[in-house]
Amino acid sequence: MPMTRVLLVEDEPAIAELVAINLRHAGFEVSIAADADTALAAVDRVLPDLVLLDWMLPGQSGLALAKGWRADPRTKVLPIIMLTARADETDKLAGLDGGADDYITKPFSPKELLARVRAVLRRKAPQALDEAVDVAGLVLDPATRRVTRVMDGRPFEAKVGPTEFRLLHFLMTHPERVHSRAQLLDRVWGDHVFIEERTVDVHIKRLREALTPLQCAHLVETVRGAGYRLAPRAMAPA
Repeated sequence: MPMTRVLLVEDEPAIAELVAINLRHAGFEVSIAADADTALAAVDRVLPDLVLLDWMLPGQSGLALAKGWRADPRTKVLPIIMLTARADETDKLAGLDGGADDYITKPFSPKELLARVRAVLRRKAPQALDEAVDVAGLVLDPATRRVTRVMDGRPFEAKVGPTEFRLLHFLMTHPERVHSRAQLLDRVWGDHVFIEERTVDVHIKRLREALTPLQCAHLVETVRGAGYRLAPRAMAPA
């Protein structure tokens, strides 16, 4: 599984480096943007799993960035944690109302930061964690990289390739939701610029073929003109 991508938007180099070191030590992939324009370009290029966002930035404020991302369908559910020295309750409420999922005031400890990051990812992006996912009896375990289902009292395992594994993981952690090809490229491949959207169709076909022995291929539904979704209600009893 790829590392969780964190975009750190912070214009103070010393703080940015300290936060980045702690996140990388904890296993996260970190990129740094020192101003609003760089942050916007970074998110346009590759959708991160989470943004750590300073309030006061050159160009425009972190609050303005958060509001802009919340208004864009592509980034509407992007997890955002604001990092700021503004500790007043009115500022905190403004940050949360502006779209932040959490709000951490400076100074903060590395342990608190990591705990907040993991908590937001757990709520907003479970696909970033190594927890097993069970949808209608189909079980995907990132730790062992196995996809299994019990049928007639016996466990069966699907032979799923790396890309199909990531694709299934994302679909299983967002069941019933319809995802366009562009959204799947963002969340599974990580960069939609260099990959054609029809690539998604190829991997969906491979995923269905891999799930056929588990009698689960029909769970991955095509929504005409919109994209794909995982439909647990379509699962037949084992």
